Amino acid sequence: MKKKSTNMKSARPAMSPLLRALTYSRAAREPMIDAMLLRCYVALDAFHRGHGSQPLFMTLCRHMLVAEELCQLGHAAECDHDITLAHEALVELDARHSDEGVWTLDAGQHARLCTALAVFAAQLEEATLEHIAQAEARMVTQSLVAANMRSGIGRVETVSSAD
Repeated sequence: MKKKSTNMKSARPAMSPLLRALTYSRAAREPMIDAMLLRCYVALDAFHRGHGSQPLFMTLCRHMLVAEELCQLGHAAECDHDITLAHEALVELDARHSDEGVWTLDAGQHARLCTALAVFAAQLEEATLEHIAQAEARMVTQSLVAANMRSGIGRVETVSSAD
């Protein structure tokens, strides 16, 4: 004779699937946002102290592109000029590195990047995980397109039939 086992119910209180999803997404979102911002502020501090590097430069560039995409999605769209100024500061930083071989920010560049990171922090606080993921995906897509353009992969060359 088979013995039936009784199912034990979990001790967790009942919660609707929607409420559970919202709770978990909020809990998952905060550490991700904190990590993104921490990477940005560590990079900014390193450049401010004259200890920047190519990987830290790329970190700031990627996150400013995400901020730009979040503006396009309607998050702090009125601050898009601050993001543009941060991009200009990064271009100037790269040019200084090319000319002088150092990764340092002057006071004006540092201030522009601080302002842009404050905007980025507000965007991340307001944006949904879906919008953050969309912004990151767009940034990756744009980066790949730009890399392909630089390498010549994206160009179509016409071949003349007249020899």
